[in-house]
Amino acid sequence: MQRQAELAPLTTLKVGGRADRLIVAESQSQLIDAVEDCDANSRALLVLAGGSNVVLRDDDFDGDVVLVRTQGIDVVDRSDCAGVTLTVAAGEPWDEVVAQAVANGWVGIESLSGIPGSTGATPIQNVGAYGQEVAQTIAQVRTFDREEKAIKTFAVADCDFGYRTSKFRRNPRWVILDVTFQLELGTDSAPIAYGELAQALGVAVGQRAPLAQVRETVLKLRRSKSMVLDDRDPESQSVGSFFTNPVLSQEQARALPADAPRWPQHDGAVKTSAAWLIEQSGFSKGYSSGSARISAHHTLALVTTQGAKASDVLALADSITTAVRGTFGIELLVEPTVMGS
Repeated sequence: MQRQAELAPLTTLKVGGRADRLIVAESQSQLIDAVEDCDANSRALLVLAGGSNVVLRDDDFDGDVVLVRTQGIDVVDRSDCAGVTLTVAAGEPWDEVVAQAVANGWVGIESLSGIPGSTGATPIQNVGAYGQEVAQTIAQVRTFDREEKAIKTFAVADCDFGYRTSKFRRNPRWVILDVTFQLELGTDSAPIAYGELAQALGVAVGQRAPLAQVRETVLKLRRSKSMVLDDRDPESQSVGSFFTNPVLSQEQARALPADAPRWPQHDGAVKTSAAWLIEQSGFSKGYSSGSARISAHHTLALVTTQGAKASDVLALADSITTAVRGTFGIELLVEPTVMGS
């Protein structure tokens, strides 16, 4: 346990105050013990892993921060049904899991290459990119229930997965211990569902491509937008997309300008582009405010500079959401979780 631990270095935005106590959990039992001890003593709790989808406020955190560093991948080969089952500890770096899947011919998460953070965080916001979401391959999520003081397993149907959301999002009751995925076996990817990726691969939407080629192409696309963490690239000091694309009713969509992007959804709703709304509301790539700015490569990403403050990040985000609300009457939703006092 470390007292008065600096939290900013543990996040990709490099903002945040200090923790009264920082506890590193390297096993499932250590993780559960740390959470139970914190709850038993009525201390505030923050569970942190990769730190890639959180904004920690500048104030010191008067409580326990549990750093999840659990590891382990349990593989069950189901060649008889052309599949494989992986149970992955919450602290395993997500992109390392994807790399292993591609190398072994396990199909279904290759388009999620290059996403930072831990595996245990992926179900929380139903991580997705380039036409894939983890909900498509998750079989179950095993958790520690802080209310019942017991391990509870959720089948995929009980996780309430939606667009960048789940039962676990912004609900601290369940601490994720591990995630089980069911993947196909093969040398080619799942059908490519995203136009930009299909174009970069030289295939039509719905076609497949070699697994390794899909991974490398996704990494190349993400690097071009500074969406792969790289200490040499200051534009990557972010949480990735700071806002989700709004999902609108048909009536709201009809009120948009004719040239606004529109992507019809299966339930009749219409998704539009948050980046387009931001740009049309007067914000351009590179726009800065204090120690925060909009990425030079991607309008949805907010980037911090040396000595950054979370207050600057949140103030810039508030300015953007206020402008979009005033221009279009649409409320942008923040994708990362804001934590702290």
